[in-house]
Amino acid sequence: MMKLAGKTALITGGTDGIGLRLARQLRAKGAHVILTGRTPGRISAAQGEGFEVITAELTGPDGVDAVLAGLGARQLDILINNAGMGTTHDFREALPDPAADERILWLNIHAPIRLIVLLMPMLRARPEAMIVNVTSGLALAPSTAAAIYCATKAAMRSYTQSLRAQMKGQTKGGRIHVLEALPPVVDTAMTAHMTKAKMTPEACAAQIIAGMERNESQVNVGMVKLLAAVHAVSPAIARRFMLNF
Repeated sequence: MMKLAGKTALITGGTDGIGLRLARQLRAKGAHVILTGRTPGRISAAQGEGFEVITAELTGPDGVDAVLAGLGARQLDILINNAGMGTTHDFREALPDPAADERILWLNIHAPIRLIVLLMPMLRARPEAMIVNVTSGLALAPSTAAAIYCATKAAMRSYTQSLRAQMKGQTKGGRIHVLEALPPVVDTAMTAHMTKAKMTPEACAAQIIAGMERNESQVNVGMVKLLAAVHAVSPAIARRFMLNF
């Protein structure tokens, strides 16, 4: 069990959506929370709630540098890689925008991996630390429309599994627990265009934090529990279902 009170947590993409709800709930449990954000209005709103916010555009390397500069030499117990973005595209209609794809690749893959690498000495210096990578149910089985988004989440799932195995066998520093959180469709700005049923970000955050407290390795949030169960029996059926979802 991880006691969250007294821990210092960094949440990327923490000024809105799931990240902001994680921040509020972690603070309510006694953690000190630092957020990253890029939208001025959301940053100001989070600061108005009393959160410290590091302004960082994580769709490129300068954003990672900004996070490191903002943290300075402070101690860090929990890194939550929550920031993410996606887009839909269909080759049958048009070619994708390479620049947009590159921003998604940076935010969803490069930035979280670089933060893990660069913050590892800070996390290892703590007696107990945690890395939380927020992927998606689409990391288990992709949708047809969001090819780049699904690919990035599947990549982070693979990276997280390898990282977890390494951290279990590490001999340097304190214990670092690695958790993957797989949300379903959640009611956030990114899904505003979707009309299907959505989980509230508050409920999603609550399930992730419960998993953190229990030191779980994977949290299948909401309806992802059902998808994971189907995937465990037949990945082909899960894949066929999600490609037509």
